[in-house]
Amino acid sequence: MRAIRTIREKPKVALFVDGPNMLRKEFMIDLRELKRRVQKYGRITIAKVFLNQFAPEKLIEAIINEGFESVMVLAETGEAEGSDIDVGLAVSAIEVILTRDVDIIALATRDADFLPIIQKAKEYGKRVIVLGAEPGFSSSLRNAADYVESL
Repeated sequence: MRAIRTIREKPKVALFVDGPNMLRKEFMIDLRELKRRVQKYGRITIAKVFLNQFAPEKLIEAIINEGFESVMVLAETGEAEGSDIDVGLAVSAIEVILTRDVDIIALATRDADFLPIIQKAKEYGKRVIVLGAEPGFSSSLRNAADYVESL
């Protein structure tokens, strides 16, 4: 006869980082601190940082060293250095919401374009953490999230 588990397992968290929006010199975001903040809510089972091809090699190395998966999204020819990775991040997040066993979606971004991800996550019974920084931290993201962490 198996013992019945009396201690509830920690919630599973999927963490998605909008690299071009958050990993900027002016914010000085520490990926280790970012993970520490998210781990208060549960066990991180997915941790991805989305970047474009202009990301410096040292940044990619730091991301990997902190245990994140680095996801490269190619910019269209002629796009600016801060080209958008929104679609790649959104597709990955929605895929996790619909097909993976996670309880919490954590988004590190300031970008209001990710509001539909929050809405879809809640529709599927997921809780949402938004981690952002000023200036430009979207009030619609803060208001829609279950938990907000200012970095």
